[in-house]
Amino acid sequence: MPKNNFPKLHNAMWPGLVGKGADSEPGLELDVLLDLTAKAEVNGVKFDGIDIFHVPPHTNIDCDDDEIKRLAERVQRRGLMIGSIVSPVWPPVGGGSAMGSAADRKKFVENVRKSCNLGRRLRELGVRPYGIVRIDSSCSPGDWAKDPVGNTKKIAQTFREACSVAADYGERLAAEGEICWGGMHSWKDMINTLEETDRPQTIGFQADMAHTLLYTMGYNAPKSRLLPAKFDWKSKTTLDEALKKMTDALRPWTIDFHVAQNDGTVKGLGYHEKTGRHCMVTDKNGKLDIPKHAGLWMRGKDGGLTKAFHHICWDGCMFPNDVMLQQKTWNDILATMIKVRDKHGWVA
Repeated sequence: MPKNNFPKLHNAMWPGLVGKGADSEPGLELDVLLDLTAKAEVNGVKFDGIDIFHVPPHTNIDCDDDEIKRLAERVQRRGLMIGSIVSPVWPPVGGGSAMGSAADRKKFVENVRKSCNLGRRLRELGVRPYGIVRIDSSCSPGDWAKDPVGNTKKIAQTFREACSVAADYGERLAAEGEICWGGMHSWKDMINTLEETDRPQTIGFQADMAHTLLYTMGYNAPKSRLLPAKFDWKSKTTLDEALKKMTDALRPWTIDFHVAQNDGTVKGLGYHEKTGRHCMVTDKNGKLDIPKHAGLWMRGKDGGLTKAFHHICWDGCMFPNDVMLQQKTWNDILATMIKVRDKHGWVA
């Protein structure tokens, strides 16, 4: 019986930049991360590709066609593909709040357009056969809470405008649910924002296993918590029930997926607000059974495969550089990704 070859296995490039910089460690160059990804191997299986961060120094936001061609060549030369693209929607990199002023929202949509153009061109160059453009609301839960109804409507309107742009480029958008983004900081508010946007053919949900674990804890939205306060993590049944309720609600919207681990705490570093702490797959404090709990996102209520996305991506932000520069780190991650695909993948 042939081994599962879908979904394809990808590694994220943004951990080389997120939480790095002046107030932390220096960022890691894209070529360094590409080499570590390409060299990872477990029993003859390698990563199929990468997901990219549309932010310098990895990728110039206003990249011209020659720059895009060079990016494609750098990736293809290592036997890799490109999947999803993180769009630079935040003010520090030229974006704007999705619920901000008209000028802010225009900047948000314009940077989404730039990422969609990058995505389309990479498809035309044959290096990107699948993937979405990732966005968030680029605003805090505290600011959003000053007018939840009105601000959700503003975010949804901005998302609709971004959807119209994405559709023109043949792209789909995925909003990554994290506790640090207003209107996306709980599983209930995430659904409300997507429903208010009302463009299911163009926008969906990007599920990250580490961030969504914090949804069950109600970290920035106590009324939406699914686990009891002072939860005893030894109660595996209670955790499974909470995760099932959340994934049943969000799975119909899910079009992109990050494999990740979390120890039930939050972390912020550099310019990144506190969000679900990513842990190494080997971390003894990790609360998730990754192969098992990944199935809650990859299989429907009936247990059948959804096949809603053609690749899955490892996400592990804010790890120290000395950890990220060890080849063993990526071999361990790849081994876990393979377990997920063996359990919930398919042959195509």
